[in-house]
Amino acid sequence: MLTEQQLHGIYMPVITPFLPSGELDLASFHKLSASLVEQGIHGLVVNGTTGESPTVSHEELSLLSAAAKSAIGAAEIPLVLGTGTNDTRASVKKTELAGKLGADAVLAVVPYYNKPSQRGIIEHFRKIAEVGLPVIVYEIPGRTGVRMEVDTARAIMEMDGIAGMKDCSGSTELLRALQASGHAKPVLSGDDARLLEFLDAGAAGGMLASAHVRTEDFLSIYRNFRAGRREEALAVFEQLMPLMRLLFEEPNPAPIKWLLAELGHISHGTLRLPMVEIGAELKGKLLQTGVLPGDALAL
Repeated sequence: MLTEQQLHGIYMPVITPFLPSGELDLASFHKLSASLVEQGIHGLVVNGTTGESPTVSHEELSLLSAAAKSAIGAAEIPLVLGTGTNDTRASVKKTELAGKLGADAVLAVVPYYNKPSQRGIIEHFRKIAEVGLPVIVYEIPGRTGVRMEVDTARAIMEMDGIAGMKDCSGSTELLRALQASGHAKPVLSGDDARLLEFLDAGAAGGMLASAHVRTEDFLSIYRNFRAGRREEALAVFEQLMPLMRLLFEEPNPAPIKWLLAELGHISHGTLRLPMVEIGAELKGKLLQTGVLPGDALAL
């Protein structure tokens, strides 16, 4: 199972490839996951929002988990499965399933849409943590419609079974507040464009969808920063910023899937509704980034 010491570096919230028919493309998923592991990512996250988790069934999650474990092979990196929903009972059942599937930890988002009270958020995570599988709390108020208060985050992070947090709150305020109160559990940045800002503030790394592309560069940012070479990290980070902005110009993971298909890393860029393919304007912009062979510009 995941330890707090393992929750560092660049974790990949991997996309879920689909065939044109809308069915799982397990061959592409295995190929992509194995490539990411080979490049040295620190953790593989399956069935997160980037993996279009709202559209993935329990049966498909089982297939994806098996393919991910095969791709990880002998590499000593954790497999994290997304199990968070806005129904505590359903989240507990998915977390129990994740344990049976051999996951090392789960990623559980703050309940969305029903906008629970702060006490409700605390009790939601308490129930999930009681399953016994390490839990990474996912704070992303832009998607959930509710923001964890600092005291709520403190209470949750103090629970047994909570391994750490993915913070996509929009600033380092929550991270700094947790550190100021002496909480040492690791926090990963979930905001790609704020990775360096989060590392400066004491984050343990990032869980970054953009790292599907130019993976080695994202890894080098982390390695250089940890080695005290911040200027080298900053130089690479600034080179990647135009690409990161474009990858979130339309809803994630549509831009990433299109680009991965163009690069040949997956067979198709198919999404499941309500997600749709990116427009021609964004495709044109991505073609100018230098990521694809023969592009006009080089990052």
